[in-house]
Amino acid sequence: QVQLVESGGGSVQAGGSLRLSCATSGYTYNRYSMAWFRQAPGKEREGVAAIDSDGSTRYADSVKGRFTISKANAKNTLYLQMNSLKPEDTAMYYCAADVSLGCYGGSLAGNDYKYWGQGTQVTVSS
Repeated sequence: QVQLVESGGGSVQAGGSLRLSCATSGYTYNRYSMAWFRQAPGKEREGVAAIDSDGSTRYADSVKGRFTISKANAKNTLYLQMNSLKPEDTAMYYCAADVSLGCYGGSLAGNDYKYWGQGTQVTVSS
């Protein structure tokens, strides 16, 4: 059974940093594409960053240069390093995974992922 468990969320002031983690189990980690999504109250879910099985990455324009997605294969863990946080980054953050589509950088479309975590809240105050 595939399981994704996020952690690392919290409250931080604008300009601060947080690192989210997503511990995974139950599948062949190295063959999967993974991503981080977020959803703020009253807004649609947004793809933030993705990483394909080959390590290539893709970012939403809103986070380019501030967020970095990475994975530790030995630990079956996905990370999202978030720097220079802004109040508009406030949202529930989710990690997602599915078999790689072979798309360079992975996908930022939610429909391309079958497995999801329960989410971790990030709140950025001004």
